[in-house]
Amino acid sequence: MRPLIVAVVSFLLASAVAAHAEHRCGWLSNSATGKWDLYDAQGAWQIMFLGGDGSRAEGMEKIPDLAAGEYVRTFATKGYACACMNVDTDGEAITRIHSVKQLALSVCQQDPAIQYFLTDE
Repeated sequence: MRPLIVAVVSFLLASAVAAHAEHRCGWLSNSATGKWDLYDAQGAWQIMFLGGDGSRAEGMEKIPDLAAGEYVRTFATKGYACACMNVDTDGEAITRIHSVKQLALSVCQQDPAIQYFLTDE
């Protein structure tokens, strides 16, 4: 009986954490070495910036090899893709990545709420 209780409690805790994650979709950008951002309808979300304050979201390893999907290369191995992410934020930056799903570029290209990313580049 005790293992069942532990399993149920673990499941409930995991569900509670996932329930608080935010679902954000937009342009996932790796514009420079050690710099990752997500640009969505609410603005820019810093994911990692090792050149500045050294911040780095937990779960960076969940970002797939974006070049394996639809990807815009801007310089060498740097560029951006369209993606949806389940994340935790602190109101200004992404602090933890739970999951990432890369989407077709056309999904973001057709979203008027994130066109600022393409025009500000």
